[in-house]
Amino acid sequence: MVAAAITLGVIAILLAWPVPVILPGARWAYRRPALGLLVWQLVALIGGFSMIGSLVLLGAATFATDLPDAATGMWRFVTHNELPEGSSVWSLLALSGALFLTAHLLLNLLVTVVYAERERARHSQLITLLSEPIAGRPGTRLIDTPAPVAYCLPGALTSITVLSAGLLQLLDEEELQAVIEHERAHVRLRHDIVLIFFTAWKLSLPWLPTARNASREVALLLEMHADDNALVHVGRGSLARAITIVSEGGALPQRSELSSAMPESTPKELRARLLRLA
Repeated sequence: MVAAAITLGVIAILLAWPVPVILPGARWAYRRPALGLLVWQLVALIGGFSMIGSLVLLGAATFATDLPDAATGMWRFVTHNELPEGSSVWSLLALSGALFLTAHLLLNLLVTVVYAERERARHSQLITLLSEPIAGRPGTRLIDTPAPVAYCLPGALTSITVLSAGLLQLLDEEELQAVIEHERAHVRLRHDIVLIFFTAWKLSLPWLPTARNASREVALLLEMHADDNALVHVGRGSLARAITIVSEGGALPQRSELSSAMPESTPKELRARLLRLA
């Protein structure tokens, strides 16, 4: 079991530092964001289980040489406070670390979910009070503000797409359709669930490169995934102009000038989304 613990520990280390440093900005992930999202989720799951599993196996090795007997020995320790001969404090520390890490991750996930749901409910109430439904577009509401605003508010049973009056004045029909399809993709594919897991992971282990980089990169890949779903209904130029207007409230250059005309101040995430549409 010691060899298995060391193997899992090496996997956990690899997925905690070099892999999440290399993955962000990968061209293949931006070309196929669904695949990129799958890889990040596998990195998170395998890395987390490897980290916890390594500690469990390291601690269990002091009770027996195989896992079933080790489980029996650990159970006797819990119920009868009996430790086998030759056991060390390090094994107990490893098991305690695995238990603490598991509880820490689950507790942070629970707190994040509860907080997010509370904020969503409060936001939904405010939107219902301060907006009005848009005729002919079920589940879409209009807020009276000149700023170009578009976002979705996902829910367990019902979801709301929020648009602003200022946005409607800036977009033509196809650009508006691009925005709506983009937001509907977020809701239909439940991107909020994916994001909340990575948010909780970042809050749990903010010092870990995997958690820091994953949260930021997954958020970008989710936007690209929604962009790809919107492209089924609209053209690239309309989607690119809509993205720019929503993000910066400005007009987009011609597609042929896209890569050279974007100012250096353009946010990295926005630049990445626009370049793949050029």
